[in-house]
Amino acid sequence: MICTAGSARQTDAILQHVEAALAELRSSVLHTEGANRPVGPPRSSNQETQWVLLDCGDLVVHIFDRTTREFYRLEDLWADAPRVPVPG
Repeated sequence: MICTAGSARQTDAILQHVEAALAELRSSVLHTEGANRPVGPPRSSNQETQWVLLDCGDLVVHIFDRTTREFYRLEDLWADAPRVPVPG
């Protein structure tokens, strides 16, 4: 799943929502990269998170800021794959 967050606060909110939704399903995030927590050194307050990757086993979630998503264009890697809309 690939999504865009409008701010670092929204990135964290999406991350927390995914973790909570998985917990309801009695599952969890296996590994996280790029988040201010729980891995890696603390970031300075002026350093925004650009890309968070959540490895959830059968699902990998990418949370991008707008500029980073436009730069990497991950959708192009799977251009011929069917798109699955996610409600609300």
